[in-house]
Amino acid sequence: MHLVLKTLLNHVERLKGFVYESSHLIEGRVPRIEILLRARERSRGACSHCQKPSPGYDRLPERRFHFVPLWGVPTYFRYAPRRVRCREHGIVVEHLPWALGKRPLTASFAWFLASWAKLLSWQDVSRTFKTSWESVFRSVEMAVDWGRARMDLSGISACGVDEIHWRKGRFLTLVYQINQGMKRLLFVAEHREETSLRKFFLWLGAERSAQIRFICSDMWQPYLNVIAERAKGALNILDRYHIAAKMNQAIDEVRAKETREVRPRNCQRKSSLVLKHSRWCLLKRVENLTARQTVKLQELLACHLRTVRAYLLKEQFHFFWEYASAAWAGKFLEQWCTAAMRSRVEPMTKIARMLRAHKPLILNGFEAREQVALGAIEGLNNRLKADLRRSYGFRTYRAKSTLYHKLGARPEPELTHRFC
Repeated sequence: MHLVLKTLLNHVERLKGFVYESSHLIEGRVPRIEILLRARERSRGACSHCQKPSPGYDRLPERRFHFVPLWGVPTYFRYAPRRVRCREHGIVVEHLPWALGKRPLTASFAWFLASWAKLLSWQDVSRTFKTSWESVFRSVEMAVDWGRARMDLSGISACGVDEIHWRKGRFLTLVYQINQGMKRLLFVAEHREETSLRKFFLWLGAERSAQIRFICSDMWQPYLNVIAERAKGALNILDRYHIAAKMNQAIDEVRAKETREVRPRNCQRKSSLVLKHSRWCLLKRVENLTARQTVKLQELLACHLRTVRAYLLKEQFHFFWEYASAAWAGKFLEQWCTAAMRSRVEPMTKIARMLRAHKPLILNGFEAREQVALGAIEGLNNRLKADLRRSYGFRTYRAKSTLYHKLGARPEPELTHRFC
């Protein structure tokens, strides 16, 4: 067995300056394979700092390093590290090509755990491969640090800025690359302040920031201020999704307020009965309504309600996105805002004032429509939120590593132990 195992290990995990001396299957409640390593004869240990061969000094007690499981059996390397006398760094432990500093994991096993952590939760990975949650977490951090240090940042011409809520009262600022053919998470910063977005531009550098042609964002003023300051040559585009979300929020506010006003006066009035259970009829697109919701919507439209006026304004605004010309879209937007102001529905008049204030940024979307995948931001955000739900949220900001790990599209080394 040892000869076959030694041949396989030399094929997949050849270690320069070291040999696989023996291997044993240790019986017990949890069987394990232990592989004994030794330094090759007449070889000198390398300094762990500069990796230059240095004369030996003494030997430390034997240590175990967790290796990739073989045939589902936990596997360990056993080796007693030498200490060497380096001219530059003094007496230090020798460089071990399979180890990650003082961690009890081999580099191969750490990359193996990190690759599975893209598909499973960290807790599932730790249980499946008989290791600790902390080992999986540190393996993901190692993979993220390695990849982000080697990221190719050339050709970034389109970015998307957004935020997500990750803890009570706490937000993360996210910056995505949304070029055609390359969509990935570039940067994560805590909070949603001007300082948060400035950190991204400092990380990217002034030269690369000047190459950005399009930046898609929402109407959060701190973001708009930083984009105008740090990316003066970029076309700032307001995200369509956030405008639609504001519309839905306004309709929901009108419906809830009108329901509260009608109910105390007379619960048997037709308007009170029709408004009941009508929320999703108003928020969903007409083509997505169920048969029952379609009937409910027809009943609503037959009533003279502020909610109905707000709903009709929202549906009318969908025509804005159908225009091919920014000039004609601008004329439609002005007419729509006038109609919304005359409707005397306060949440919709508030939307109209907001759209007028940001009209140039909204119309910028027509110029970039064929060049930037604007919908990619929400697609990436949905994937990110799904990861948050799967992990039941993050307790600390350090856990942002999982966002880079799953959405960062980072480079990885060529690995032998790649099973997913």
